[in-house]
Amino acid sequence: MKRGKKYRELSKLVERDKVYSVEEAVKLIKKTASAKFDETIDLCLRLGIDPKKQDQAVRGTVVLPHGTGKSKVVAVVVKGEKTKEAEKAGADFVGGEDLIEKIAKDSIKFDALIATPDCMRDLSKLGKILGPKGLMPSPKTGTVTFEIADAIKKIKAGQVEFRTDGYGIIHLSVGKASFDETKLVENINTVIGGVQRVRPPSVKGQYLRSIGVSSTMGPGIKVSLPKTA
Repeated sequence: MKRGKKYRELSKLVERDKVYSVEEAVKLIKKTASAKFDETIDLCLRLGIDPKKQDQAVRGTVVLPHGTGKSKVVAVVVKGEKTKEAEKAGADFVGGEDLIEKIAKDSIKFDALIATPDCMRDLSKLGKILGPKGLMPSPKTGTVTFEIADAIKKIKAGQVEFRTDGYGIIHLSVGKASFDETKLVENINTVIGGVQRVRPPSVKGQYLRSIGVSSTMGPGIKVSLPKTA
């Protein structure tokens, strides 16, 4: 893949074979994020799992202590009195069958979807629409719950979902280049810790294989593994 001149110049700041501590990587990534817009900082973790085995799928959530730098639009599918609770908690879209119809027609855009258990039967019909986008509510991520207000507040406060792809890799955003170094370090360590906590019991050997960070337009930087990888 041919890279632009600016990218090649930024790549010279990163030692290809060096593995940086989280603190060193964050300091360096702020230097390589030189675009005119506030670049997103992405974290990539390669796991020592077999993605073909269902019992080794890794999925969970963490609340980033300093958020992602982006406000999330939350939709909530509920019935009865829970509607008022969702509205009061700050949900952007609230409804029952009417909201499900809007989602089916792709007439609204949102970043997270929450539903009460009694609504999941109707919502499950949209699996082919929500599944590929990673938006289908799940008890594992706390998005299928009767504790609607709590779920909304967590997402608005910076809760992010992580899950492995078909190659056993997790990709997610952990902030913006404009964040203080300390905030980015804390967000990154929070995600790494969260992924470690949901290690499947069936995984043998090394769980975390490699970690990398990059900005939207910058080169990737290798990050050292925690001692309990």
